[in-house]
Amino acid sequence: MPYHNVQDPERLQSLISAMMLIESDAELDILLKHLVRSACDLVGARYGALGVLDASGQRIAEFITFGVDDAQRQAIGDLPVGRGLLGEVIHAGTSIRVDVMPTETLSALPPNHPPMHNFLGSPVRTADGFVFGNLYLTNKLEGQFTEEDEGLIETLGRAAGLVIDQANQRTRIRGLTLVEERERMARDLHDTVIQRLFAVGLSLHAALTKSLPDDVSVQINEALDDLDDTVRRIRTTIFEITQGPTADRPSLRSQVLRTIDELPSAAGLHIDVMFDGPLDSAVGSQSCEQIITSLRELLSNVVRHAQADRAIVHLALTDGRLEMRVEDNGSGMTTATTSGNGLTNLSTRAESLGGDFAVTLGSKGGTVATWRARNLAI
Repeated sequence: MPYHNVQDPERLQSLISAMMLIESDAELDILLKHLVRSACDLVGARYGALGVLDASGQRIAEFITFGVDDAQRQAIGDLPVGRGLLGEVIHAGTSIRVDVMPTETLSALPPNHPPMHNFLGSPVRTADGFVFGNLYLTNKLEGQFTEEDEGLIETLGRAAGLVIDQANQRTRIRGLTLVEERERMARDLHDTVIQRLFAVGLSLHAALTKSLPDDVSVQINEALDDLDDTVRRIRTTIFEITQGPTADRPSLRSQVLRTIDELPSAAGLHIDVMFDGPLDSAVGSQSCEQIITSLRELLSNVVRHAQADRAIVHLALTDGRLEMRVEDNGSGMTTATTSGNGLTNLSTRAESLGGDFAVTLGSKGGTVATWRARNLAI
C-alpha cells in the first residue's frame, strides 16, 4: 500500500517526523540507530532491528536492534546471519508480513530470545536500487501489522536509503580529501624540500672538482653524506604519508621511492628523483605495475653496466602521456647497455601501453634511458 493512500493525518505526520529524524548530518552508525527506533515508533512495534548486508547481499554483516538492552543482547548470544524468516526477506527483496509466527520459526529462536507474535520485514534500498539492509519489526503493540504499516515502512526505507547514500558520500569525500591532503604534503616535501637539497648537493659536488685542501674536501664529502641521509629520511616520510588507511593501493610516487630505496647500498649509487604531473591519480594499477617493473630493470642496468655513482630518475605525466627518464653519469653507451633481453622486455612493456623505449648518449656523457607510455588508465 503506497504511503499516499494513508488517510490518517497523524500517521502521515509520524512518517514525516521519522523521515526528518533520520535526515541529519550524523555519522552513519547513529543514523542507522535512529532508523530502527523511528520504524518501531511509526508502526507501534515492540522490537525492531536493521540487518545490514555484506558485500554479497546474502548475509547479515551488522545487526542493529531496538527494544532489547545490552544484557538481553548478551543473553541471546550470536547475532543472526540471515537464515529463516530473516533470510526470506533477504532473498525475496520485498516486504514480508506475518500475522502469526510459524512454529518452526519460533522453535529456531535462541533460548533467551524475546517471544515473537507477528512480523514485518522490509528492504532498505539506496538510490541505485542496491539493498543496503532490511528492517525487521515484531510484536506490534496493538493488533497485527497492516498493509498501511507496510506502506509506511517501505516509504521510510526508501527515504533512509537516500540518507545512507548521502552519509556514504560524505565519508567518501572526507576520505578523498584526506588522500589529497597527504598527496599535497608529499608533493611539497619532494618538489620543494628534496629539490632544494638536491640543488645544494649538486653545488657541493661541483666544488669537489676544484683544487681544495684535503680537510675541506673531507668536510664537503661529509656534508654530501648528510644530505643523502636526509633525503632518504624524507623519502621514507613521503612513503609513509602516501600509505594512509584510506589508500586502496600504494601511490605511484611511493612505489618509485620504495623501489629506489630497495637498491643495495653496496651499489654506491646516489639517485635523485623528480616528479611532474598527476602521477598518483591518472595511472591505473596495471600500468603502475609495468612502470615499476621497468624502473627496476633500468636501475639494475645502471648498477651492473654503467659504472656510475649518480643517477637521476624523472617521471613526468603531460596530456595523458608518461615519460620516465633514467640518466646516469657513467661510462656511456656500450654493447651491454644497448642489447640484451632486459632492453627487449623494456620495449615490450612500453609498447603494451602504447609507448616506446630508447637509449641514448647523455649530453655530458653517461646514458639516458627514456621509457614512454600513454594508455595509463588500466
